[in-house]
Amino acid sequence: MLSILLLASVAAAQQIGTFTPEVHPQITYKTCQKYAGCETRRGSITLDANYRWLHTASGQTCNPGGFNRTLCPDAETCGETCALDGADYAGTYGVTTNGSALSLLFGSGGARVYLLDDTGENYVNFQVMNQEFTFDIDVSNVPCAYNGALYFSEMPVNGGASPTNAAGAAYGTGYCDSQCPTGINFVNGTTNVDGSLGSCCNEMDLWEANSLDTQLTPHPCNVSGEFICTGSGCSNLCDPSGCEFNPFRVSSQTFYGPGSDNVVDTTKVMTVVTQFITDDGTSSGTLSEIKRFYVQDNKIIPNSVVTLPGLPEVNSITSDYCTAKMDVLDDSTAFNVHGGLAQMGASLARGAVLVVSLWDDLGGGMTWLDGQQGTVGQPGTLRGPCTAADVVSDSSTSVTFSNIRVGDLNSTFTAVHYAQCGGSPWDGPTICAEGLSCTALNEFYSQCL
Repeated sequence: MLSILLLASVAAAQQIGTFTPEVHPQITYKTCQKYAGCETRRGSITLDANYRWLHTASGQTCNPGGFNRTLCPDAETCGETCALDGADYAGTYGVTTNGSALSLLFGSGGARVYLLDDTGENYVNFQVMNQEFTFDIDVSNVPCAYNGALYFSEMPVNGGASPTNAAGAAYGTGYCDSQCPTGINFVNGTTNVDGSLGSCCNEMDLWEANSLDTQLTPHPCNVSGEFICTGSGCSNLCDPSGCEFNPFRVSSQTFYGPGSDNVVDTTKVMTVVTQFITDDGTSSGTLSEIKRFYVQDNKIIPNSVVTLPGLPEVNSITSDYCTAKMDVLDDSTAFNVHGGLAQMGASLARGAVLVVSLWDDLGGGMTWLDGQQGTVGQPGTLRGPCTAADVVSDSSTSVTFSNIRVGDLNSTFTAVHYAQCGGSPWDGPTICAEGLSCTALNEFYSQCL
């Protein structure tokens, strides 16, 4: 009887176990329009399948640091034998929600989670071309070599649910990114027993950061959706490095960091806005620019300005910026080889899943983000202020993302002329577009005039 209860099915891979009930932490987010304001949506959070307990009906672990080849001699047997279980989000993984807020506590290993829609069975499919994506974040407790990340992955919206995948998005399956990772336990409904399968897809890193450094990076691929590869077939499908905009590296070492000496002070909560601008101002146009703003202390802060030889001053990611950065900083040319912004935009037009994670690299240090990389003295080598002495294990590391919203350009953080900007119980944008001021007409309604 126990074996029947603990495995929901014995005929499909990625079966569902019931040792721990799967109860998705609830969260809200918003969709916004320029003149209509923002509408609250209800969703939930699910834990990535790779972090979950995979076990037999009797409770024997199937993949303790790699698949148990006695239990999993091949993909078919493993799928019939092992089940993904529910997650103790707060107790085991340090994942909690409160209204619109999602907090990750590193604890013993961090976590990776996804945003589900109101059905709890599919990921939210964000389509952000000619739109903006905005969130609030507290990175004050994220030190060197830790990364509180928020990004888009062109994962299957249903998590790859199929006759061989009974778990699907509800249990966090289907992950892929521009690194073509081979450590994904289940790929397209198949148990990746020998680690031979890679899972590739376009990736848009909206936010990779700690309290010392941050960067914004598109990673295009020459494939659509989740692409399964093996061996040498995983090479040259994607740009794993991407065209990053790291203010410390390319612009200013005092733009972002802890304390009031920095333009963006990471000891305080900030709002982060990313705009995906097209060449014709429509959602069907070609991606031509990725623009970043911050809002802190009720002030809009444009991204830091960079000057590269042969390039006018810019503070956003454009094709010209990426090409100039490759030439001057001797970066990889893979971004353009894999289609550059146009290919990234084509992916975003199809839609992407929101991924949030907290992870560390204490061994090698996260030098690609926050420290020295390559030969010291070469252009662009210093990517952040962290040194080896700054890399210390800290299980209390935590990050909180909140107030996620997506919508028309300048609708999620600023209000246009005549639009509402305040009043009780208004919870939309409270800052007016340039040249306007938020004027209280009564206690319930303030307007940009």
